Amino acid sequence: MAVVMGRITSSRTQIKPDPRYNSVLASKFINCLMRDGKKSVAQGVFYDALDVIGKKISDQSPIEVFTQAVENVKPHIEVRSKRVGGAAYQVPMQVSKGRQQSLAFRWILLAVREKKGRATHLKLADELLAAYKREGTAITRRENVHRMADANKAFAHFAW
Repeated sequence: MAVVMGRITSSRTQIKPDPRYNSVLASKFINCLMRDGKKSVAQGVFYDALDVIGKKISDQSPIEVFTQAVENVKPHIEVRSKRVGGAAYQVPMQVSKGRQQSLAFRWILLAVREKKGRATHLKLADELLAAYKREGTAITRRENVHRMADANKAFAHFAW
């Protein structure tokens, strides 16, 4: 959260589009990728990954591939714990737009950080391409969340 003249505002109102592609989504992703406040390093990794994607896929722009990959990873439904009469039920619930985006970012970055032994921009490019083609670790995680929600459909009536 950003503080403006004593007032706390959400970063959503503050965030500026990234310099190369003029995309707010890319800017948010770069902020999530960033470690220890090193934004220029995160930007370098992100842009290098998109350059690799640009070399591999020539018919679409890399930022479109990135946007579609994030869209493919977004979950539409998830399970939340709800306590009813001493028992905890896994209740399937709709996911809000903001949470969809943050979960998609988190899962892509988790998949990238789990893989070891290669440059981050190469791992990120691979994961984004896999997500674009609806495969890979982040998509698997999304499918698992959807499967859990489907399995617990019987408890949907607890979602009030």
